[in-house]
Amino acid sequence: MEIRTLMESVVSELEGTLLKDLDPFSYFMLVAFEASGLIRFALLLSLWPVIQVLKIMGCEEAGLKLMIFVAVSGLRESEIESVARAVLPKFYMDDMDMEAWKVFSSFDKRVVVTKTPRIMVERFVKEHLRADEVFGSELVVNRFGFATGFIEDGDDVGQKISQRVAKMFVNEPPSTGLGRASLSSSFLSLCKEQKQPPFTTNKNHDHQVLRPLPVIFHDGRLVKRPTPSTALLILLWIPLGIILAFVRIIIGLILPMRAIPYVSRLFGGNVIVKGKPPPPASNGNPGVLFVCTHRTLMDPVVLSTVLRRRIPAVTYSISRLSEILSPIPTVRLTRIRHVDAEKIKRQLSKGDLVVCPEGTTCREPFLLRFSALFAELTDRIVPVAMNYRVGFFHATTARGWKGLDPIFFFMNPRPIYEVTFLNQLPAEATCSAGKSPHDVANYVQRILASTLGFECTNFTRKDKYRVLAGNDGTVSYISFVDQVKKVVSTFKPFLH
Repeated sequence: MEIRTLMESVVSELEGTLLKDLDPFSYFMLVAFEASGLIRFALLLSLWPVIQVLKIMGCEEAGLKLMIFVAVSGLRESEIESVARAVLPKFYMDDMDMEAWKVFSSFDKRVVVTKTPRIMVERFVKEHLRADEVFGSELVVNRFGFATGFIEDGDDVGQKISQRVAKMFVNEPPSTGLGRASLSSSFLSLCKEQKQPPFTTNKNHDHQVLRPLPVIFHDGRLVKRPTPSTALLILLWIPLGIILAFVRIIIGLILPMRAIPYVSRLFGGNVIVKGKPPPPASNGNPGVLFVCTHRTLMDPVVLSTVLRRRIPAVTYSISRLSEILSPIPTVRLTRIRHVDAEKIKRQLSKGDLVVCPEGTTCREPFLLRFSALFAELTDRIVPVAMNYRVGFFHATTARGWKGLDPIFFFMNPRPIYEVTFLNQLPAEATCSAGKSPHDVANYVQRILASTLGFECTNFTRKDKYRVLAGNDGTVSYISFVDQVKKVVSTFKPFLH
């Protein structure tokens, strides 16, 4: 089938067409977990058999309303929007049917119809699929900003959505409709031409043009989309995972660095090392500055474990609890350039140091823009490519509390780190040869990205936090006692 290039319009169903999965249950599970917690997550999972029975009985709309009610009732509308902005786009993108997208993207005017609440999908559809409009159910929100769990026009939602589509195309009906033949909604009958999945496209078409806008930043703790079986596995694992995390942390605090790599394997952890690390700094010589990609808070700790010595790490905005739990020394920066430069120089005069010039973590295969400060302070620069793999929980957060990042990392059954040492930068590639700090920083970024198979970007820490949290990432520090209280309140759902 040839891709259309005329100025025409398309209306496409989201679930089962643009997305491979017809069932939106896992996306409601994500909203329940990320916006509320484990209790609502478990409650919604327990109702999955009921929802399936309703679907078998032909009451699919009743099952959908039940999912919506349990997932969002009592939540602030702003919190639902936050999850839709920071968490859901990654999982939607992973579930994309690229053949359907190629057909959809070939039209000039694009409209999406969904059976889930519009608030959940609108950001993804408009920003990443470049749709002009999205039609879905509307949540009822009370005057205090809380979702009631009900939807407006509760009866015949599909028919109401079709009426909105008809109003949008009152002068000229849509050129093409994409959806399933069994679709209860009648929006397909409004279209001149109807197409059903699976779709086929011209394989020789330029795929670069047809790629949707990638998801570079995303948040949330869950790595895998919580389908019923995956969600059940996560719930069963969490009690054991919490115990395992604290055992791993205690081992890291009490054992010498030389012993940790061997003992960690007994508890499921593994570190893959490539390249040859440099020897320790000798007396009279300044230390080596290890410049690492920033994947999690564990990057400097893992590097110290590999080198079998506790190397101080530069930190920007980690929590006080993370500093206390850290098995290596930390050097807190102020983000005041001359003050930070003096701190780094002072530390390098004592020995080796670790710095992550991205300033924040990024989960996807992209590197954020490197700060050039490190290039001004030393010529003894060793780039280190860090990457990691986890199965259940992400070890980074922008919306949540960073103090739990190490705990969530160690809650994974088998966390794996990959550490690749590159050669120390030659003198001609440093500032001593007349290179500007920005040139050196960009060069280091490029060689690290090439090693990992990542892409370089100009995005910064502020860009990440604006996308995920709606702020610039500035952290307000609280007392240790308050942080302990926050840990207890966070884990209360696990204990009941």
